[in-house]
Amino acid sequence: MTEVTEPVLLEETRGHVRILTLNRPAKKNALSDDLVEAIIEGFASAASDDAVRVVGLTGAGGAFCSGADLAPRRSSDKSSPRSDTAEQAVRMVTGILVHCEKPVVAGIDGIAIGAGLSLALCADMRIASAKARVHPGYARAGTSPDCGLTWTLPQAIGRERAMRFLLEPRMHGADEALALGLVGEVVAEEGFEDAFVAYCQKIAEVAPLASRQTKRLVTRAGLLADLEGHLRDELELARHALKSEDGREAVKAIFEKRKPEFTGR
Repeated sequence: MTEVTEPVLLEETRGHVRILTLNRPAKKNALSDDLVEAIIEGFASAASDDAVRVVGLTGAGGAFCSGADLAPRRSSDKSSPRSDTAEQAVRMVTGILVHCEKPVVAGIDGIAIGAGLSLALCADMRIASAKARVHPGYARAGTSPDCGLTWTLPQAIGRERAMRFLLEPRMHGADEALALGLVGEVVAEEGFEDAFVAYCQKIAEVAPLASRQTKRLVTRAGLLADLEGHLRDELELARHALKSEDGREAVKAIFEKRKPEFTGR
């Protein structure tokens, strides 16, 4: 009997709204290569569909995204060939921010950590449920941010707040996230999905040309001269730190649920 595998990304169209739902609930929607590739393809499809006016991005199972999947790969895993991680990050971030000229709304119900928070910050607007929690993640893993966070976060909350947020790593509740400017609205946990979809549909009522041109101009106003180069630098530095003795110690400490001991090497 053939085992039915759930897709890692669910796609649903409600009127003029395309809802993309990260679907790895057992891993709290951690970003695997397959999921990142599905996100890239999902946004490309939405961007090219004239009937779609707004893209909603959320997570299944009571979490948005717990970050990159740090679990060791099984040597027996013969799934689809891995794309280069840096190129995947470039395609995902630019695919959401630049190439998709439709407004993107992230619905954060539960945790958004590390690369999961980076993904949420790629959206144009963010709505959180009262139970949402966000954490920078990267410093805890002994490394620096990737997936555009060193660009999107200072734009959202300012340079000093961004530095404090990233280097004083702790969990922030929904109200704290709202006060910082990480999200634009907090709604009750009960009825969150309905409120999220309703907001997406409200934005979809705007004239499509107006919303596309507005996103294009707002994005262009703050766009880095070499966004792709910046994204690749982020990944290269993040990789360098993760491969260091401190990086390996940090990840080991996460899985062993203890405080890491850093040596500066």
